[in-house]
Amino acid sequence: MDRRTLLALGAFGAGTLLTSRAQGAVKLFASQALPAGRLARPLIVLQLSGGNDGLSTVVPYAEDAYHRARPSIAHTKDKLLVLDEYRGLHPELKRLRAAFDKGQLAIVEGVGYPKPNRSHFESYDIWHAADPRGRALGQGWIGRACEKACEGDTNPNLVVHVGANVPYALHSTKHPAATFVNPAAYRWAGGEHETDAYAKASGAMDDGAAAEKPVRREGESSVEFLRRVMNDGHSSSLAVRRAAARYQTPIEYPRNDALATSLRDVAALVNSDIGSRVLSLELGGFDTHTDQRNRHDNLMRQLDGALGAFLADLGRSERGQAAIVLVFSEFGRRVAENGSRGTDHGVAAPLFVLGQRIKGGLHGKHPSFDKLDAGDLAHTTDFRSVYATLIERCFGIKHEDVLGAKFALAPLA
Repeated sequence: MDRRTLLALGAFGAGTLLTSRAQGAVKLFASQALPAGRLARPLIVLQLSGGNDGLSTVVPYAEDAYHRARPSIAHTKDKLLVLDEYRGLHPELKRLRAAFDKGQLAIVEGVGYPKPNRSHFESYDIWHAADPRGRALGQGWIGRACEKACEGDTNPNLVVHVGANVPYALHSTKHPAATFVNPAAYRWAGGEHETDAYAKASGAMDDGAAAEKPVRREGESSVEFLRRVMNDGHSSSLAVRRAAARYQTPIEYPRNDALATSLRDVAALVNSDIGSRVLSLELGGFDTHTDQRNRHDNLMRQLDGALGAFLADLGRSERGQAAIVLVFSEFGRRVAENGSRGTDHGVAAPLFVLGQRIKGGLHGKHPSFDKLDAGDLAHTTDFRSVYATLIERCFGIKHEDVLGAKFALAPLA
C-alpha cells in the first residue's frame, strides 16, 4: 500500500468518513446489512440545547410568585394559549396547542433528577447516559437499548443523527449512528483525490464533535474489516440520499429553516425502507441569559412551525402514526429573572412527547413555588420514568435491563 492508501485506511480506523468542511462535515459510523425491524415504534429525539426555559414554555400564569420573580419577562394570561385555570402554552406554540387539543401532545411537568447538575456538559451526559455517572457508563441510553433490542441487527441506518455532533445518548459499540447534516451532501468520501481530507478528518474532531470507531468483528481480518466499513459507507449514504430525494409530501414545512428542513428529512427516513428506527436532532440557542423574551419567542416560533408540520407529515403513513417524538432540554432556567432580562441555569422543566398514538394531556406535577431548591423549581418527575416508557413502547424490552433500575412508567403511550 502507498502512503495515500494508508492515510485513507487510518481515517477509517478512526471511524470518520468525511467530505471537506467546505461541503459540510459528514460523519458515518456504520455497521452492515438489512434491518431486522424489531423496533415496534420509531423514536425521534429532539434536544433543545442550552437549557430551555420551561416557565416560558408552559407558563403558570395564575401563580403570583411567577410574576413577582419575572417583572420584565413574565407572560400574562391574555397573551397565552390557555390550557387550564393555572397554566398556558407560550403564545407562539399555536400548532402544538392544536396537537394538545387532539391528544397528540403530552406535557410532562417538573422533569429532572436528584442532585441536579447545572453545568451544560455534565447535565448533557447525565441525560444522555440516563445515569449520574454520565460517560463513565460507556454507552448512551439509546445505544444500550439498541444493543438489547436489536442483537444481531447490522443495518447501518438503524440509528441516525441529523446534525453536526452525535449526541452521547446514541453512543454504542454495536449499533453506531450514521450522521449527516445535509442528505444531499452525505457521501462516502472515496477516491484518491480526497485522501488528504481523510488525514485532516482525524484532527477535525477536536472541535467537540463525537466520533465512534467501527468495531472489528471476531475472526475478521484487517482487510475484511476495512472492506466492510467502505461498503457500509457507500450503501448507507446512497440509501439516505435516495430516501430524501424521492420523498414527496403535500405538507408545507417552513422555508429557510434548518430545523424544519431536518425534520422533513427525518420524515423521509421514517417513511422509507432503509430501516431507520431511532432518529435524533438538535436545536440550539436556548441559553438565554440575556434578552430572553425576544430570543425565546423566536425559538418557540421556530419550534412550533417545524414540529407542527412534522407531526402532520407523520400522520400521513402507518409508520409515521406509530412514531413517538421526545422533545427535551438538559435543564430549565431559574425562577427569577436576572439583571439582563434573561434567566440563568436552573433545574426542573417540562418536556414534550408527541405522536399520533400517544396519551396526550398534562402529566406529572407542576413543581411548587413554595418549596424552591436554591432558587430553582425542584423536580417532581424523574426523566428516567419517561425513558422507561419509551424503552418499553419503542424497543419492546424491559426498561430496567437498560436503565439498571426500575422506574415508575409515565402513562404516555
